[in-house]
Amino acid sequence: MPINDVKLQTSAATVAVLADYKLPPVGDGSGGFPPQDLRIDLYRAQGAGGQHVNTTESAVRITHLPTGVVVAIQDERSQHQNKAKALRILQARILDAQQAARDQARASQVQSLVGRGDRSERIRTYNFPQDRVTDHRLGDGSGSMHGVERLLMANDDGDMLDELIGKLEMQELKLRVQTLLES
Repeated sequence: MPINDVKLQTSAATVAVLADYKLPPVGDGSGGFPPQDLRIDLYRAQGAGGQHVNTTESAVRITHLPTGVVVAIQDERSQHQNKAKALRILQARILDAQQAARDQARASQVQSLVGRGDRSERIRTYNFPQDRVTDHRLGDGSGSMHGVERLLMANDDGDMLDELIGKLEMQELKLRVQTLLES
């Protein structure tokens, strides 16, 4: 508390701890897809291009069956070139969709962990003038402990922090048992 102020100053901080997640490779990891996941349709290219357009099936449409993503290419004269290009585009689209889904899930997870970040969502209060720490998740009153500096500095090998964590784990266990009994 500042020397020249009689009011207790408060502030709030929000922290979210998330696991690092790596995307699994698409297909076998080398850019290919399992053959059973693809439907490849060949057809004649449309549009200007001379006599070659109407005589060979150089256009390729590839459907990735698990996701429903479809890519159709008729840019090149060769069926093989169109197929290779379509597979590259297909892989890029699937990776983009996976990345977007992952980003959306992560944003949702962060939002659920962080909440609005206002004081009404606090989980722990450090009251320095009274040398008290209160964990508000322990609603039974067992969350108040004296020794703010001991908790923050962990001078006593973290005994106070271990005690607080133990109480939280016990409460979580009780909630899980209660949920199982109710279902």
